[in-house]
Amino acid sequence: MWSADPVLDSAALRALYGCFPSGVVAVCAQGPHGPVGLAASSFTSVSMDPPLVSFCIQNTSSTWPKLAGLPRLGVSVLSSEHSVACRQLSAKQGDRFAGLELAATPDGALFVAGSSGQLDCSVEQLVPAGDHQIVLLRVHGARVVPAEPLVYHSGSFRELALDPAA
Repeated sequence: MWSADPVLDSAALRALYGCFPSGVVAVCAQGPHGPVGLAASSFTSVSMDPPLVSFCIQNTSSTWPKLAGLPRLGVSVLSSEHSVACRQLSAKQGDRFAGLELAATPDGALFVAGSSGQLDCSVEQLVPAGDHQIVLLRVHGARVVPAEPLVYHSGSFRELALDPAA
């Protein structure tokens, strides 16, 4: 018979949530004082018509308020070569963009070079969700560049093993 763990604290939840492997995206834009961006592992597709995607952001984020009001956001699906870039974009201090090659749209969306997918987006809706917000983004343009994905699982970055039978 299944029995739930009686202790459901934040450490236990973090460990549980970490059991689910996810891709990682960079959400970046050109702000009034330079590039602004963050990394998110909660990215997901939402709708084909209209084209919508989402990610979740902590209410305590100091970066999200700088991105939220910008007209366009670039979502870069990070590839296996981006583990260092992901840690930089997640850092609380320092230059998050040091050494990163970026490409920009005329509307200010920024993309990390070498990413396997790039989406030019704008904020469609914010949905309160506990200690986070669900950020719903409308996709205005997209580009796919074949590359191996960056996978985040149990607090570490991992690579997918290729299936020799495929």
